[in-house]
Amino acid sequence: MARVARRAVLGGLAALAAAPRAQAQAGGRLSPWRPGTLEIHHLATGRGDCTLVIGPDGTGLMVDAGATASPPEMSTAPRPDGTRRPGEWIARYARRRLPDPDAGLDYFVATHIHPDHIGDVTPRSPPAPGGAYRLTGVSDVAAGLPIRQVFDRGWPDYADLPPIDAPFAANYLAFLKARAAAGLANGRLEPGRADQLVLRRRPRDFPGFEARVLAANGRVWTGRGTTARATFPPLAALAPQDRPTENMASVALRIGYAGFAWFCGGDLTAETSDGALPWADIEGAAARACGPVDVAVACHHGYYDAVGAAAVAALRPRVWVVTPWHVTHPDLKPLERMTGPRLYPGPRELFLTQVTPEALKVGDRFLRKAASVSGHVVVRVEPTGLYSVFVTDPWSEADRVLAAFGPYAPHVSGHDSATIPASDELD
Repeated sequence: MARVARRAVLGGLAALAAAPRAQAQAGGRLSPWRPGTLEIHHLATGRGDCTLVIGPDGTGLMVDAGATASPPEMSTAPRPDGTRRPGEWIARYARRRLPDPDAGLDYFVATHIHPDHIGDVTPRSPPAPGGAYRLTGVSDVAAGLPIRQVFDRGWPDYADLPPIDAPFAANYLAFLKARAAAGLANGRLEPGRADQLVLRRRPRDFPGFEARVLAANGRVWTGRGTTARATFPPLAALAPQDRPTENMASVALRIGYAGFAWFCGGDLTAETSDGALPWADIEGAAARACGPVDVAVACHHGYYDAVGAAAVAALRPRVWVVTPWHVTHPDLKPLERMTGPRLYPGPRELFLTQVTPEALKVGDRFLRKAASVSGHVVVRVEPTGLYSVFVTDPWSEADRVLAAFGPYAPHVSGHDSATIPASDELD
């Protein structure tokens, strides 16, 4: 797999040889974070989603820490390798890159409660000290470095959308309860608010930074103040098979800094059952609330039910980041939407953190044009708003730069509420 991925990376680089190059030498180590710089690290663990954000003042935010136990024949290989659990590798990565690793993370956000975002449980998952829960995903990260506050879509009661009855969900909730019993902070993210994920160290020095909650638990920001609206119909009126799924309840975030903007939406989906459930395109509603960005993470790993036309047209980024881990990621239609000019004009680059050899063959028509199909994808935003993209080696802990792109000028000057239809502006 490593050899296939390396050849594909080089092929992607050749196809984009004319692109502006970032000020970094391929083969060298990625330089440390610098004060005033925003960094967004999309990790290639092969086991699910994880993004490390380092704010311009050094505030540390992690979004998800996946540790799926999907069968090897259906999945990408664990990276760097299988000698440690995914959450252990993630914690080690964060300790290398954070400016003050002993202070740990200021925030951890679970976009939703699925194994590839919070960690699976198997008989080999070791018990945490005290035995209240097992170590996997986010609980493994917490064992490797402190986490000041954990946020998710609905702690502590999850309203009318309780997590599914499964061992991984029970383990995650046991982890949160143990944190609460120890006096550590947990909370729920509220759509519309921009005062929950704030800079902790020098916020007054960077007034241009904002982390806005766009969606959670089926509620979506209206684009006005901090108000949000419900997108799900009354649940009692829905047939059991039409009830919202955990993916639909995912958290979506927009991070802005110095004119640059980034979007992630967990596993939000666009699938409406061929129009029978028009309300189910929560991804499109969140993207319209977000407006245009420079970098967007493809929802649901680029699966067939996500990266819908409404979301792509609203976000229209220059850089797409896709985080596959399964043989079905990414699907052809999302790839066509991300790479083609039909939904929005202008240049764009496609970066995948990993991909199976089978998916690489199926998607060859689009993936041969990708800037990279394997590696950590690091976005570095300067105080001027200029941003660069670095692909680093996922097979070791050397943080070696495989490729560099940019710098690019941001095309976003703030939230574009004009992208929100009038009907969506009502609470």
